[in-house]
Amino acid sequence: MPLFQDQNIEDFPIGNISLSEHHSRLATAGLKFHPHAWLTAADLTELSSNGNRTLIDERQTPLAWTGDFPSKENTLKAAGSFLIIHEWDLLRANELYLAALPTDFDSLVKKHIEGDIHPLAVIDGFAQIGKGTRILPGVYIEGNVIIGENCKIGPNCYLRGNTSIGDNCHIGQSVEIKNSIIRSNTNVGHLSYVGDSVLGTKVNLGAGTMTSNLRHDGKNHRSMINGALVDTGRRKLGAIIGNGVHTGINTSIYPGRKLFPNTSTRPGEIVQHDLHES
Repeated sequence: MPLFQDQNIEDFPIGNISLSEHHSRLATAGLKFHPHAWLTAADLTELSSNGNRTLIDERQTPLAWTGDFPSKENTLKAAGSFLIIHEWDLLRANELYLAALPTDFDSLVKKHIEGDIHPLAVIDGFAQIGKGTRILPGVYIEGNVIIGENCKIGPNCYLRGNTSIGDNCHIGQSVEIKNSIIRSNTNVGHLSYVGDSVLGTKVNLGAGTMTSNLRHDGKNHRSMINGALVDTGRRKLGAIIGNGVHTGINTSIYPGRKLFPNTSTRPGEIVQHDLHES
């Protein structure tokens, strides 16, 4: 994944937890994983219950197995598990993880809130909010949403599932974020929209930055990888924004575009193609 070369895939946060930590939480005696696999509990239950030794994807890639090495003969095709290869696969894993979090128990919601919630903010559904984070008046959080430590959210923001926000982030006045990953130390300026997107570390989106996430024809988004267009399998895909990117105010980004690390836009710029470092 060229946009996040500073971090191995197994260290990338899914719901603010590294992929390798997710693996350790699923691990049972004798079970091994591909380091880049996102694994569902249902697939692992099926793997262990029917005696199959190797869980494989549609490319026949081993995702999980028992014993020292994957078996080529005794296999089980994954129903929901998959290999994280491209940046948009991170979104898929984030969606699955957050969607599975509890939403119906008020005690669980309260248990996971450690930050300061203003009385005029609303939390509807599951929210996990870290220490030192401030949720300002008028913020509406429609779960499932995870927010890290020492963040400032609002006022008057709309955060909706399935969204994870890292540590030390600032989400400004009247920002809407939907179904996205926001990594640590990133700022999203006021009056902006971020949907179905991945933002790296130390990103600064200028006020009024808008990510489009839907083609007019409703077809799947395609992304240019090594000179060829690749079907992402996603009907909704916003921007993939690398570390250290800065956008000027009122930047508009076409759906499915990638902004490579340390690039920037001018005020009012329209990003129609992937933005590479010059």
